[in-house]
Amino acid sequence: MIGAVSTTLQTHGWWLASRASGLVALVLVTVSVGIGLAMAGKVMRRPGLSRKLLAIHEQTALAGLIAIAVHGITLLGDPWLHPGVAGVTVPFAMSFHTAFTGLGIIAGYLAAFLGLSFYIRKRVGPKLWRKAHRATILVYALGLVHALGAGTDASAVWFRGWVILTTPLIGGLFVYRVLSGRAKKRARAGRERPPLRQGMPERGARTIPRAPVLEEA
Repeated sequence: MIGAVSTTLQTHGWWLASRASGLVALVLVTVSVGIGLAMAGKVMRRPGLSRKLLAIHEQTALAGLIAIAVHGITLLGDPWLHPGVAGVTVPFAMSFHTAFTGLGIIAGYLAAFLGLSFYIRKRVGPKLWRKAHRATILVYALGLVHALGAGTDASAVWFRGWVILTTPLIGGLFVYRVLSGRAKKRARAGRERPPLRQGMPERGARTIPRAPVLEEA
């Protein structure tokens, strides 16, 4: 029994570690992106809640980055796959499910860029950082496609249940975030529009000349 377990760990240990860390990374990214969208859309408004959510959002993002790194590093030791350094660092260089593994590598780089940019947001400017941070939804989408296309557990019932449960939630939060953002822009534009002067016609409006009034003799 012990010998069988030892043999399994020697032949499949690296693959099991990569598989587990990949699933953990997907869960952490899903939680982080979901909280970020909820905060951006101001779905939940309670005193002190935003600070707690921000802490969870940041911690899950960092933990997700660590899990992504472990996912790629442990894959290097897989004796069956033999991806090589280029296979786990260069998009579309791996021969195993090339398209899906390539999208996963791109998702990893994007997650690292967006996650670590949080600590230099003051240098790049808050406005530019917020615009770039909107791309976090792509990290989730690419990671999900990667897991469905190249993941060993893609056909498992529990994994499909997780996807069915979380995908509509993330999608709904994203749509709400976009719609609420557009509504805020329209409201802001309406407040910033200068009021019309009394008696002055609006630009583009036709003016009808009045008929002359004859004074009585």
